[in-house]
Amino acid sequence: MSQNKPNYLFPLIIVFIVCFLIGFVTTMNNSMIEFCKEAFKLTDTQGQLVNTFFYGAYFFSIPFAMMMSKIGYKATLVLGLIVVGLGFIANNLGVTASIGSANVYTVFLCCMSIVALGVVMLQLVANPYVMVLGAPESGAFRMTLSQALNSVATTVAPIFITYVIIADKPKLPENVPGPFLGLGIFTLVIAAILAFIKLPDPDKDKQDDEKNSVADTKQYKSSVFKYPHVWLGALAIAMYMGLEIGIPSMLPAYWKADPTLPKSATDFLPFYWGGMMVGRFVGSAILAKFKARTLLSCCLVLGAACVGISFVLPGMYAVYAMLAAGLFHSVMWPLIFNLGLQELGPHTKSASGIINMGVLGGATLPLLMGTVVDNPSLGVGVAIMMMFVYYAYVFWFCNFGSKIGIDVK
Repeated sequence: MSQNKPNYLFPLIIVFIVCFLIGFVTTMNNSMIEFCKEAFKLTDTQGQLVNTFFYGAYFFSIPFAMMMSKIGYKATLVLGLIVVGLGFIANNLGVTASIGSANVYTVFLCCMSIVALGVVMLQLVANPYVMVLGAPESGAFRMTLSQALNSVATTVAPIFITYVIIADKPKLPENVPGPFLGLGIFTLVIAAILAFIKLPDPDKDKQDDEKNSVADTKQYKSSVFKYPHVWLGALAIAMYMGLEIGIPSMLPAYWKADPTLPKSATDFLPFYWGGMMVGRFVGSAILAKFKARTLLSCCLVLGAACVGISFVLPGMYAVYAMLAAGLFHSVMWPLIFNLGLQELGPHTKSASGIINMGVLGGATLPLLMGTVVDNPSLGVGVAIMMMFVYYAYVFWFCNFGSKIGIDVK
């Protein structure tokens, strides 16, 4: 072993800040659906296009992963921040310039898709970076902790939407992009600072360490495409996105279906994201005592139970039951991702790109659920019931699919 082990504390802090930004931007986008529906006069299906355009950017996960292999972690990190910043600025300028035009909503969606492309790059850096910056056996712990900080942002974002973007303003297109200019400039400043900060290359550190260690006897397959658990993990992430995004996306439609509910759905979204924040901090501690598969299985069962209970409770009790599912959704992403990246060695970067493509589930499943809501013969109840299919698949992947093609002790 190398005598001088690299100190990864500072780069981990940087990655954790990036995780916060990813969570903030992603949840801010999702939390604007209800406002956009009224501002742009949209149906439920059209409102879900906010998710479709945003999460559709994850189609580029594999090309971006290949790019990251060429230019490295830091360059991808800085480039991702620049793209996010430019996307926000373009949103502000583009929507403002197209006010009164029939294309104003399209301009908004296209600009948010630019932001999403930057978020994809950042997420590609963050996930494998967290896994390699430290001992392999504590990878799930670091991943869960990073997602806990991500959840702090997802809790703050709906509050930001409510009190900064929406506030008491009329629900008009010109009130949508207001604070985006400031967010864009702030992100570009972060990118400029990081461009002049030296960050370690984990791959180089590991290569140097291997030169001073006993030869690794583990044999890896010739291609990442020969590991079935990677592709099954991507599908599990897709199904998970249907769970994470499903509840906050369906909540406005649930509110519309029950006129007795108070206030608005947006006011209660912080409870859902707050539950995810609490769950991730608790989960990072629990992982020290329980195996990842055990914890993930328990959370899947309990999350499904919360959604199931919501069907038999009245009014706000049903809403609180659904919101409580966020507590159990909290640790699913990092645990699924960790199971999908097992025993890949040199293929970890490529696998990260493949698994990240699963986020396309956030572009397709909420849109499908929105279509179900708009169908008079189906409605929001059937759309929410679709989540049980997502729970079932992730449970199968956790206990069976993640073991296909690898040696599990």
